[in-house]
Formats: sequence, C-alpha cells, structure tokens
Amino acid sequence: MFHRIRCLLVVPAAALAVHLPVPGSAQEFLTANDVVAMESPAPEFRIPYGENPLQYGHLRLPEGQGPHPVIAFIHGGCWLAAYDIGHVGLLEQAFAGAGYAVWSLEYRRVGNDGGGWPGTFLDIAQGVDQLRALAQEYPLDLDRVIASGHSAGGQLALWVATRPRIPESSELYSARPLPIHGVLALAPAADLETLQAEAVCGGVVDGLMGGSPESIPEHYEAASPMRLIPIDVPQRIVIGAHDRAWAPGGREYFGRASTMDGAQVHLMEAPESGHFEMVIPTTSTWPLVLAELDALSSEIAQEGR
Repeated sequence: MFHRIRCLLVVPAAALAVHLPVPGSAQEFLTANDVVAMESPAPEFRIPYGENPLQYGHLRLPEGQGPHPVIAFIHGGCWLAAYDIGHVGLLEQAFAGAGYAVWSLEYRRVGNDGGGWPGTFLDIAQGVDQLRALAQEYPLDLDRVIASGHSAGGQLALWVATRPRIPESSELYSARPLPIHGVLALAPAADLETLQAEAVCGGVVDGLMGGSPESIPEHYEAASPMRLIPIDVPQRIVIGAHDRAWAPGGREYFGRASTMDGAQVHLMEAPESGHFEMVIPTTSTWPLVLAELDALSSEIAQEGR
C-alpha cells in the first residue's frame, strides 16, 4: 500500500547559485534563485521506490478516471546533491493539469552517499521501473510513458530511453527495463564529453561518470546520449534561445542525432527563454513546452497504431 502525504520541499537559494543562465542584454531571465523562491505545491503522493531516503518520487494525477498517459520526470541541478526535487513542483502540477500522470523522481546525486557512478543512473532506472508497481494501484497507461527532464535531468531522460541497448557487461544493465515511448528533453545537458572537458559545475561530470571519456570509455558508451545516438523513440528537445551556458550541448546533440537514418528528433528554440523559463508554467515559454508535449504524444499515438 502506498501512502498519501503532503509535503513542501525547498532548496537553499545559495546552493543553486552556481547553476545560472547568462541573461541577455535586453531582457532579464529567471535565475535559480527566482525559481527556488517560488512556492512549490505539495504532491498528492510521495512514494518510495527504494530503501534510501532519496529514493522516492512525487506522484500527481490528473482529473478523470484514466488510465492516464505518464510523464516520468527527472529534475536537474548539475547532478549535484545541492539541488533537490523541490524546485519543480509547479511544473509537476502543470503537467498533471494538462492531463498527464506525473511521476517525478528524486535520486542520489554527486555528493550524496551512493550518488554519481553508478548510483545516480541505477536510481533513475529503478525509479522509472517502479511505474509497473504504481500501475497496480493507480490508473496509469504504461503504453504511453514519456521520459522528461530539465538540464541534467534532460540528459537522464534521454538516457533512460536507451536502456534496452545497454550491454549485460555494464553496471547499468537491466534485464527488463520499462519501455519508454518518447522523450521531452528541456535544455538537456546532453553532451557529457564536452561538459567533462570544460569541468562544468566544479568538474561534476567526473563524479557522475567516474572519470573522463579517455579513462573509462565504457561508462560513456553506456550512459552518454552523444554515444547512444540514434535513440529509437520520438524526441522533442526544447532549449532557450538565450541560454548561453547549456543550449550549445542541446544543439550539438540535435545536430548529430538529426543526421542519423531513422532519426526521430525535433528541436524547438524558445525565443523568450533562458535556462529556467521552460520549467515555470507562468512564463511565455510554457505554452511552447505544452505544444511540444502534445506533438510528442501525437507521434507516440501514431506509432502505436
């Protein structure tokens, strides 16, 4: 039996100060501090998917009897322990208001005991697979599961769609991963190789992956979206036109993926967005995110016919 609880999680503003978009000269864009300062609605359910205190998710259900299409959402924050799930409550609620069941994952990150390689990836895999158990109690349609995430979470959302291709020799291998039918990646930190070389967020990619691409290529082969192209599900990528720090990786991923045979990837640049506008439902960028989500859902429906 899963238990209904009410909770409000917040992240200290100072902790997020290293993860800021670079604002444009003629327009002010949301910062991490702005996002953290917004009150986040408590989830309808907080449900564990493992024994570690950080292995839990927020479940929010839309109106109606269902079964509902599902968004498995992964929050961002440089894969670092400082950035928790608390800042995406408004997004979770807005996705539920648009008619989707939302399973939003907390997970161990670099700096948490057991976070980084391979724990971060194993948490996401275990959390997504927990949807099979949740569907026994809640009206979830597991034939319409979309993986979505923002920033670092966008990288993990792309990765989770590739799990059937991970070889048995990898620490990340799962015998029966839950099928993912599409990916909505919001400002994804998709180019791990470049981010590692640039030592972003204090060199966090070394902690996430266990080292450099040169020292442990097998880790990158199993987890880097740039090496897992083509991902064999429809993908919608949204990046902020004014997101100078993180948009280049999303463009690089799209540029490479779109040249592959059978590519199912679409890029939308939000003209009034920095890095954070796309996760706040009151911005002018949010309707564009919902339009991409609707388009992705239509693609999934067409493929399922």
